[in-house]
Amino acid sequence: MRASNVLGFKCVRCGKEWPDAKDYVCVSCGGNLDVVYDYRAIKKKLSRESLKKNRDTSVWRYREILPISRYRGVPVVHIGGTPLYKADRLGADLGLKDLWLKDDGRNPSASFKDRAGSVAVAKALELGEKVVTGASTGNAASSMACLTAGLGLKTIIFVPEKAPVAKIAQLLVFGATVIAVKGTYDQAFDLCLKATEEFGWYNRNTGHNPFTREGKKTASFEVVEQLGWKVPDKVFVSVGDGNIISGLWKGFKDFHSLGLIDRLPRLVGVQAEKSDAIKRAFESDGVIRPVSGETLADSISVSLPRDGDAAVKALRESKGFAVSVTDDEILDAMRATARRESVFGEPAGVASVAGLKKAAAQGLVQAGEKIVALITGNGLKDVASAMKAVGKPFLIEPDEGELQKLPGLLGMVPGRRTA
Repeated sequence: MRASNVLGFKCVRCGKEWPDAKDYVCVSCGGNLDVVYDYRAIKKKLSRESLKKNRDTSVWRYREILPISRYRGVPVVHIGGTPLYKADRLGADLGLKDLWLKDDGRNPSASFKDRAGSVAVAKALELGEKVVTGASTGNAASSMACLTAGLGLKTIIFVPEKAPVAKIAQLLVFGATVIAVKGTYDQAFDLCLKATEEFGWYNRNTGHNPFTREGKKTASFEVVEQLGWKVPDKVFVSVGDGNIISGLWKGFKDFHSLGLIDRLPRLVGVQAEKSDAIKRAFESDGVIRPVSGETLADSISVSLPRDGDAAVKALRESKGFAVSVTDDEILDAMRATARRESVFGEPAGVASVAGLKKAAAQGLVQAGEKIVALITGNGLKDVASAMKAVGKPFLIEPDEGELQKLPGLLGMVPGRRTA
């Protein structure tokens, strides 16, 4: 079933066009498919004026440019409309005058992945599917479990054995069937594909299902509106499998094609240094080759990015660049983002800030540029990593004398009460 605003699908890799996405990917080369829209028809319905009148602040305010025909039974929780904060203190630390943080950890499952899940779930319902499956390091999985709860859809999730406990807890609380795989995310992904073929389940996998990118692009729409229709100069985003950055680029291009904005931003992809397959491809021949994928930022821990082709394309088309960061730099960004701007992001979520800090130090960002850093997940998703960033609390007996022995504590007190 194809929505009336959709002309068809085009392969990101070979460019072949297809009338539908029933096989998820390009039948010719196996590349990921991109939704092609009828912009001429959409222009008649979507404008700055229509958006100004629209009181819906969720992702569905952009339904005219989403690939859904029927909106009956879509997830009822509020997805999207997340805050965009002016980060003056953090910006000053980095020598930047116009820095903004888009906090997508404020979504229902505390992750940006709710955007992708919303469209994937809506499409599954539209197609009459009963079972939705997916492989995830945790966030996409917990998002699907959250969004399908109460909709009559059964959710079967494949996760690597080492997925953070908080994310597993979310899955189980929302009623998903969780299959922990003794291996990596990539191995869980491959097993999920085999299960899809064997049992006929609807596959939501990022970098496989073309509709996930369509949900993720809504963040670009929001950023533009929240900035008063001003396009940022650069957007920093954490990159794992490549679907988020390709989705953001799709969103900016959609608005540009509709005449809603007159220019496009440069995108900056930030990867962990041992999970940087997309950065390596972008800086060489464009071919995605596997890397170790090792990093504490589990949400971007990917050996072979499944949407790598589209991510490299987004970086090149936007005239952007890529940055790699260490785990220590990610933990430092977690502390800085929380303590300077009160935004608590998980490691993958704040990798964008770590990359921004490195890029600023290298002179790749100018002081007066309008910069947006996307925070893709809440810090409570991975408490163990948060504790690595900040250390342990003081442990004392309930005695004032013990309190006075704590190093540096009295220096924090403006004055002491005297008798």
